Amino acid sequence: MTKPFARVGVGVIGAGFISDQYLTSLTSYPDLEVITVGDLFPDRAAAQAEKYGVPHSGDVDSVLAHPDVEIVVNLTVPAVHAEIARRALALGKHVWNEKPLATSLEDSAALVAEANERGLILGCAPDTFLGPGIQTALRLLREGAIGTPLTAHAVMQNPGPDRWHPDPAFIFQEGVGPLFDIGPYYLTTLIQIFGPIADVSALASKTRETRTVKVGPKTGERFDVTVPTHTTALLSFVGGGQAQATFSYDTEKVREGFLEITGTEGTLIASDPNHFDGTITVLREDTPEPRVIEVPAHGAGRGLGVLDIARALRTGSPVRATGATADYVLRTMDVIARAAELRQVLPVEGDAVAAELIPEGWLGELIPGSPATSA
Repeated sequence: MTKPFARVGVGVIGAGFISDQYLTSLTSYPDLEVITVGDLFPDRAAAQAEKYGVPHSGDVDSVLAHPDVEIVVNLTVPAVHAEIARRALALGKHVWNEKPLATSLEDSAALVAEANERGLILGCAPDTFLGPGIQTALRLLREGAIGTPLTAHAVMQNPGPDRWHPDPAFIFQEGVGPLFDIGPYYLTTLIQIFGPIADVSALASKTRETRTVKVGPKTGERFDVTVPTHTTALLSFVGGGQAQATFSYDTEKVREGFLEITGTEGTLIASDPNHFDGTITVLREDTPEPRVIEVPAHGAGRGLGVLDIARALRTGSPVRATGATADYVLRTMDVIARAAELRQVLPVEGDAVAAELIPEGWLGELIPGSPATSA
């Protein structure tokens, strides 16, 4: 059920590293009003609230209890994603989770079911596929720029976030690693192109049992690595397409944002699935010169999925980065991890539906009747 226009109240839980990117975007969208920031450490929440002009801050409970918060943006560590989301849903709040939706399949499915039962919206990162870069690539593919897409090759490799993250240990623990940390960007995009996955095979490895923090106040601290840090997967799609994907935190040679799709009439090199902007290149045998398209972000950033939820609440438009899609991607990654461990080809259960494309100009539009359009 939609409401007459009013700015949609947002409460952010988690004032850590990623919150800067989210708060930069969320405070720039006229449709949204960031009301409060909460954190396990209230002083950290207060600092972020002051930095971004948010009027209130406090602990986690204060955000959940705030009567004007309609959407809770959950930026906590993965281990408590499900707990915070469950509490928010129980209080009648719509929820946007950072990825992954949960760290267990049971918790992930339970969140999707609870949101459905309560008539609430559950969304989840990544929302980069809603950005102008990947949306432009998807539009070209659906218009037949390379004929029928048949195969894809995806690569994300670097030395690992211990080189740049001030507190990276959690990224190398159960439920994360490069597969679960970076995989969602690429797998979500591949699903938009090819649809649901039939089965996967995979290999995985780990180069070191411990790593060392390289930057920030914890520089020099060592931590255990409990998950594979290099995974390569082969994916077969129900519709007949296939893809190869490598996600690695083990190599000094940085290759990021590589997604190449080949079809019956050419090849499209997409922009980085972890970015909102980028360069798209279309290569065809019947065209001597490559078609190169530079796509700016047009103001898109982390939190675009929150804006999508807000507009769904006010206008009844579809939600694109859904909890159901995130649940399917989580299940796919779990199958990839098990396939690597067992050295077997394993089926992927369930279904996935490609989201509607965002209309051109959508990001620059405002809901009719908003303060900015009524001034």
